[in-house]
Amino acid sequence: MANTFKLKTKASVGVTTENVYVTPAATTTVVIGVTLANTSGHSINVGMGITRASTDDVNVLKDIPLPQGSSIEFMQGNKVVLETTDSFTAISDTASSLDVALTIMEIT
Repeated sequence: MANTFKLKTKASVGVTTENVYVTPAATTTVVIGVTLANTSGHSINVGMGITRASTDDVNVLKDIPLPQGSSIEFMQGNKVVLETTDSFTAISDTASSLDVALTIMEIT
C-alpha cells in the first residue's frame, strides 16, 4: 500500500454545492485538514459535507459564519476517512465567496 499526501483546492465556491474532492477507485482517503477562506467583501455562512454512494450523506459543518477576510481550519486534530467514491463538498450562502484547501492522505 502506498500513502500519498496531497493538497486539493477549490476556489470561488458559491451557492451550489461543489465537490472539493472525490475519492478515486481502489483508494481510501484520510482527510487531515480543511482550511476555509472568505474571499468576499462581507460575512458569509458556509457548509461542508460528505456525500456517500452507499449510505447517508452528512453535514460536517452547517451554516457556520465566516467574517469578511477571515479563514478557519476546522479539523484541528480530527480525521475523517473517505471510502471509494465518497466526496467532500463545500457550499456558501454567497456566490463565488469561499476558497477551500483540503489536505489529504490517499492510501492505494
